[in-house]
Amino acid sequence: MSRSSSKPYDVAIVGFGPVGQMLALLLGRAGHDVIALERWPSPYDLPRAVHFDYEIGRVFQAAGVADEVRAVTDPVPDHYEWRNAAGEPLVRIDWSGNGPSGWPTASFFSQPQLESVLAKAAESQATVTVRRGCEVTDLQLGEETVRLTTSGDGDAGEVRARYVIGADGANSFVRSGMATSVTDLGFFYDWLIVDTQPHEQAEWSPMNWQLCDPERPTTIVSGGPGRRRWEFLRLPHESIEDLNTAEAAWRLLEPWGRTPENTTIERHVVYTFQARWVDRWREGRLLLAGDAAHQMPPFAGQGMCSGMRDAINLAWKLDLVLDDRAAPDLLDTYTSERSEHVQHAIGMSMALGQVICVLDPADAAARDERMIAAGADPRHALPPTPPPVLGDGILARAADGTRARDVGHLTPQYEVGHQGRTALLDDLTGGGFTVLTDGAAPLDALDSADRGFLAGIGATLVPLYADNAPPEGYLDAPDGYLPHLRGHGHVAAVVRPDFYLFGAATDGGGLRALVGQLREQLQQPVVTADRAPAPEPLTAVAEQ
Repeated sequence: MSRSSSKPYDVAIVGFGPVGQMLALLLGRAGHDVIALERWPSPYDLPRAVHFDYEIGRVFQAAGVADEVRAVTDPVPDHYEWRNAAGEPLVRIDWSGNGPSGWPTASFFSQPQLESVLAKAAESQATVTVRRGCEVTDLQLGEETVRLTTSGDGDAGEVRARYVIGADGANSFVRSGMATSVTDLGFFYDWLIVDTQPHEQAEWSPMNWQLCDPERPTTIVSGGPGRRRWEFLRLPHESIEDLNTAEAAWRLLEPWGRTPENTTIERHVVYTFQARWVDRWREGRLLLAGDAAHQMPPFAGQGMCSGMRDAINLAWKLDLVLDDRAAPDLLDTYTSERSEHVQHAIGMSMALGQVICVLDPADAAARDERMIAAGADPRHALPPTPPPVLGDGILARAADGTRARDVGHLTPQYEVGHQGRTALLDDLTGGGFTVLTDGAAPLDALDSADRGFLAGIGATLVPLYADNAPPEGYLDAPDGYLPHLRGHGHVAAVVRPDFYLFGAATDGGGLRALVGQLREQLQQPVVTADRAPAPEPLTAVAEQ
């Protein structure tokens, strides 16, 4: 498709890793003119991220790549376990089966394979342009656009866009052009990461676990189909240079039965794990996503997951703003919602890190005693962390103006039936805003203006029935949406495109009020602060 060189792109994405790819794919599928600028000339072909959870599976589904992603991932069949040096369980987290979003609770992959899926899908969009070997060297803010200066092998010159998203990693160039500060919790540990391909087919049980041995804390997890990863904490007497060698990697793998005769090392590298986030993720036409906005230890497997949550939150808001269906200030809620939300992932990652990164034998013994007494139950064995809910933003309000009860929580996805087809809800609706109702009666309260507004933002009306659904209705699963709605005294719920609950209603009038609130908030977003303060439990974690 040809385009005028004088016309600015809707969005320029700096960085084309998984988060940048997801943003390009979601915005491209929504019909927006997107350019992705990646400084490296070819994809990085070695492993990095290895895990995503059920919520991120639903994000892949929303991006239209569900089958392709399933083909390159291994779902976890058992639990994630943390053991002491004697082999006793300290924490056991059930990762088996499907999670609430209709996807496996946990899945493992090799990042080059996942990136190939996402890049191919993004580049297949007629509205998406990808330039590799194209480094952004300068950015200039204007009233209507941002001008990016580029250099390198990929069409060097100038790019203009209405909005620029920095998905360019922890050392983000885009972030350097913003005045935002960074909150750093001072969590620093060096780990040797060793990615391998065992030569034999073997069953690893549990598939993923942590050895909390003060003599050498070690992580043993899947690296995706046919791959295994070991991570070894750097000890105080070791230098990074001494640890980051093939000889050191083989020496540390040898007690695990891994030798050059039965294993190939794909990569060994020392990473410094950190816990930090940027305080403002939007400044005017500049936005940040993924590692450019936050970093965390890998112990909860939430680094890339958090970036994908950024992508879908930002994509649906930019979609509305770019089409003038919502006010630009809607983008301020990206920071307020996601900054507080990501602190749950960071807090959980730090809490788990504080379990394994213990080198003093006496401290390790005290830890073991405390956690074994808690029965290896993560609810009791780990320090408290912030709840996994969105911060202030596009969420229903109570009569006193405070956020309504239970809003900002992730909603489940069940299989439902519609017009002779049974599938996961999003496969039937196409995603976007969803209005779930107990039958069609609550929808009678909506007038033509309400329905026109909902149609304008791409919302789908989903009247649910326990049985005998009419042609326009949806047949609910036996343990699906209706039992949940009825159990809370609700007849309707409005779900956002990122699967989080906007609000619920007890009657048709309440549903109409919810729709009115949503319409008002999209034009005049309510944000009580640039960034909500860190919840107290996270502070407690940081100080322990």
